[in-house]
This record gives sequence, structure tokens and C-alpha cells, in this order.
Amino acid sequence: MNLALWIIAGLLAAVFLLAGTNKLFIPQEKLARAPGGGWVNDFSPGFIKALGAVEILGAVGLILPAALDIAPLLVPLAAVGLATIMTGAAIVTSRRQEPKHALLNLTYLALIALVAIGRFGPESFS
Repeated sequence: MNLALWIIAGLLAAVFLLAGTNKLFIPQEKLARAPGGGWVNDFSPGFIKALGAVEILGAVGLILPAALDIAPLLVPLAAVGLATIMTGAAIVTSRRQEPKHALLNLTYLALIALVAIGRFGPESFS
């Protein structure tokens, strides 16, 4: 189970690092033209940049604290934070009537919740 959690956390960290970097460095107009990117028109550019920064921090928080053995409790806390973001993403895409993107967000939510539960519970680092 520990190995599975590491693999899931690593894959999710890569996904959130890429997504956060895109939100942080790509202009809002270009993000809006991407498939499923219409949601950015509902938010301010500052919010999108902040969301990107938080996603990058969450991605780092999924891996580095445990890998460096410095405050590994931050791993499940980062997972909870990213789960909160994915809950909001699922709500936004559902309201925009984008079922494929909502389903993708719910899949990420389920995986990140698995990491949070596993790292708080049976496979914690303590």
C-alpha cells in the first residue's frame, strides 16, 4: 500500500505541477481557448495565478516532506488542500455543464483523497 500511495502521489504531483505552472505562466486568454478552459473566464486573472501557485505548492507538498523526512505530516495536509481545490473544480465544471471535465476532476479528487486517507491513517509516516 505504501508503494501504491507513493506512485499515486507522484503522478498527482506531476499533474498538479503542470496544471499549476500553466495557470501561473500562461495568459488567461490563452487558457480560455484550451479545451475545457472556458472556466477561466469566470474568474479574475489574479485568482487564476494564485490558484496555480497553490497547486504548485500542493504538488511539492505531496512529495518533498516525506522524501526529505522533514515534517512528513505535510503530505496528507497537502492532499487535503488539493482535494479542496478539486472539489471546487468539480463544482465549477458541473455548473458549466461540462460532464467530462467534472468526471475528470472527481477522479483526481478520489485519488487525492486516497492519498490523504492513507497518509493520515494506516500508511502514515510517523
